[in-house]
Amino acid sequence: MRYFVTGATGFIGKRLVKKLLGRKGSVVHFLIRKESEDKIAALREYWGATAARAVPVFGDLTAKKLGVASEDLKRLKGQIDHFYHLAAVYDLSADEESQVTVNIEGTRNTVEFARAVDAGHFHHVSSIAAAGLYEGVFREDMFEEAENYEHPYFMTKHESEKIVRKECKGPWTVYRPAMVVGDSRTGEMDKIDGPYYFFKLIQRMRQLLPPWMPAVGLEGGRVNIVPVDFVVDAIDHLSHKSDIGGRCFHLVDPVGYRVGDVLDIFSRAAHAPKMNLFVNAALLGFIPKSVKKGLMAVAPVRRIRNAVMKDLGLPEDILSFVNYPTRFDSREAEAALRGSGIAVPNLKDYAWRLWDYWERHLDPDLHIDRTLKGTVGGKVVLVTGGSSGIGLAAAHKFAEAGAITIICGRDQAKLDEACKEARGKGYQFVAYAVDIADMADCDRFTRLVVENHGAVDYLINNAGRSIRRAIESSYDRFHDFERTMQLNYFGSLRVTMGLLPAMVAKHKGHVVNISSIGVLTNAPRFSAYVASKAALDAWTRCASSEFADQGISFTTINMPLVRTPMIAPTQIYKNVPTMAPEEAADMIAQACIFKPVRVATRLGITGQLLHALVPRVAQIAMNTSFRMFPDSSAAKGDKSGKPALSPEAIAMQQMMRGIHF
Repeated sequence: MRYFVTGATGFIGKRLVKKLLGRKGSVVHFLIRKESEDKIAALREYWGATAARAVPVFGDLTAKKLGVASEDLKRLKGQIDHFYHLAAVYDLSADEESQVTVNIEGTRNTVEFARAVDAGHFHHVSSIAAAGLYEGVFREDMFEEAENYEHPYFMTKHESEKIVRKECKGPWTVYRPAMVVGDSRTGEMDKIDGPYYFFKLIQRMRQLLPPWMPAVGLEGGRVNIVPVDFVVDAIDHLSHKSDIGGRCFHLVDPVGYRVGDVLDIFSRAAHAPKMNLFVNAALLGFIPKSVKKGLMAVAPVRRIRNAVMKDLGLPEDILSFVNYPTRFDSREAEAALRGSGIAVPNLKDYAWRLWDYWERHLDPDLHIDRTLKGTVGGKVVLVTGGSSGIGLAAAHKFAEAGAITIICGRDQAKLDEACKEARGKGYQFVAYAVDIADMADCDRFTRLVVENHGAVDYLINNAGRSIRRAIESSYDRFHDFERTMQLNYFGSLRVTMGLLPAMVAKHKGHVVNISSIGVLTNAPRFSAYVASKAALDAWTRCASSEFADQGISFTTINMPLVRTPMIAPTQIYKNVPTMAPEEAADMIAQACIFKPVRVATRLGITGQLLHALVPRVAQIAMNTSFRMFPDSSAAKGDKSGKPALSPEAIAMQQMMRGIHF
């Protein structure tokens, strides 16, 4: 058999050519642009075919008679038994002009070329989109009945099929595949399309929620999904039957799945929360179009919608097809395939392969440099309180990643020691002595930084102090609250506001504020510390809203308890599970890479939820812990040493990793 194939380099076409070449003595001529000549060797290797059996024909789908040279036209005349037209734009988000050029004009040029070479049977691979948004069951013998195909993708698929039906002079057959996904045996896919658009949403759910947590899904219309191997096998088998002239075959799943079922199947495949409750998307239809249009005219609503869609990688029109109204009858195709062993596999059986391939090869995040070096290499990073503890551990990470790393602190000797340590590891810090609690010194410091280094790209507000003392032991120690607020709140603000103008001028910058899990749990005995960090959190939320359109972003890290010199005076912490400074530094690095609004542990978020939903219960729990754990010896003015703990207190402190009591 002698074949001609357009779209032979595409996802379906490449596999169909391989299938055709598997037939004994077959020769496949395939259309390819002259600019893509360097791809031919790889294609032949994939097909396992020699140059004599896989023959390139140079041309252009958008040109008359495909732009094929006259000598090639003469050579091919009368030499093609089956002509397969697969070249098309299969993309909902493509612009209308390109879809018209390729899908409509390209099909017209292809039909013209096939007629010029006296090709035998013309096989047109269309799509179920040719039916438009038909209300009801669309049969294989229906075409003119299509409706609601104003969208460019639906319109061009319908019009291209019309050209084949009206302008083909020889025998023709149309194949309408459903939504084509990856190979059911390997999961292989070439692009993000169809259900893949929702994979990022499912991945985010898995990252945020445990798999056992029930989730609410969206119940929409019935969508039809088929794997590429079924489509290729079906076209190959059907196209070689003798009684298919003038017929159309739906290559679809006879059952089909509702949108909610599809999302649930892939959620299970991804080990994400299962969707146990479904909300019918049709319920949203009660909202008048004028109201929806009015909402989209409001700038904040429009910006939020666009940001969410962009973040999840969803095309603009995808939500318009959630309530897909069409079902497809496939009795003709099923009858023609009977006995061949070719059938649509159950999506539940191969969904995990599709998910696995996407996550390993197609996830957009894979193609973004998410390394710390790719993020901060060559950039200016300032870490306050960088001479010890969390700050020093983070500074080492930044310097090792190639950042121009600035550290500051009050103690020049500690700064010198930190710089010496860095040099011993093959990099260096730039150190400045400054008292962040002194507003005038802050101003001097920020002016110096801008003069010497320009705008800071990443500011890590880490310098701080903590005081663990009950309020009833602080009646005569109001200065504890003042000095904690002075450093943790006012000092951080002074540094940030001193550096913000240069960031704004550059239209780029990221600020990471090290807060505390205590702000979420409202830990007793830390009223001074928690209040200062809560103030910083509130200011950060205001600032992030004001600077969101100026290229400046903010992250708050509600840090759990970390093993640093700051907690050393509290003896009971020696038996408490704490985080190492290096682990805390990893959290800071991730905050710089991904720039989330907030970084918090699950325990911290749970504490915040308890205070929001059942405040009385949270209050009782925290009061119980408060009475269970005594003040430190220093807070009570007792120098006798470590306070005794009850067995239940010891058990609780082992359970509550990172909570301050």
